[in-house]
Amino acid sequence: MTQALALPTRKDEVFRYADLAALAQVWPVAVEEILVPSGQSTTLSLVETGAGPVARELAIVLEAGAEFDLRILNAGGGYGRIALRVTLHEGARFTLGAAQLGAGEQRLELITEVTHAAPDAVSRQVVRSVLAGHATGTYLGKVAVARGSNGTDSEQSVRAMLLSRTATANAKPELEIYADDVKCAHGCAVGELDANGLFYMASRGIAPPEAKKLMLQAFIAEAFAGAEEEERLLALALERLGGMV
Repeated sequence: MTQALALPTRKDEVFRYADLAALAQVWPVAVEEILVPSGQSTTLSLVETGAGPVARELAIVLEAGAEFDLRILNAGGGYGRIALRVTLHEGARFTLGAAQLGAGEQRLELITEVTHAAPDAVSRQVVRSVLAGHATGTYLGKVAVARGSNGTDSEQSVRAMLLSRTATANAKPELEIYADDVKCAHGCAVGELDANGLFYMASRGIAPPEAKKLMLQAFIAEAFAGAEEEERLLALALERLGGMV
């Protein structure tokens, strides 16, 4: 199953920041379908660190009471795009922890649409981006709560760290709610490494490059905390960060 053959344009919000020339090299994008049956629990780690352009789209359905823990490291190639469409049924739980690491002229995108289609489902999204050089990192994340989906509990935590003033972070967490009894929150911040923290570590004899790595390690670790492959994902992220600091 593939999307329509016509290459999208930036008039489509989810392709607003896309590198269409790079996307054309891998278009059309096959949809990867994942179904988590009622009452079952599944984990998945996606690691993109290759050289060429990458575009992936996942359509994920969690049946009643199902749980899915998805972790993403998006750090490869000149262009990397990962799009998720997630549908949660009653009492389902979805966890996303994602890190985007870009340098040079890289353009990295994470697009999510999480639909709470029934009551009492839970979704958690933690997205951390570190960008250097002229890299661009984008997160567009929509949470939609359908009518009657009372008891919905959803959170989005989106933060980006810019290692140079020429890097760019785009972030748009979005809520669309058609139910009354829900708990939904999102937070978004873009900043730089804390100068006071770096000064403190320097005063304790930690060289600036090492201090930056330690601070970035703690920052990225938030995306992988509690993952089944936490150690492996963090090690891969630190290897990539070593060439950026």
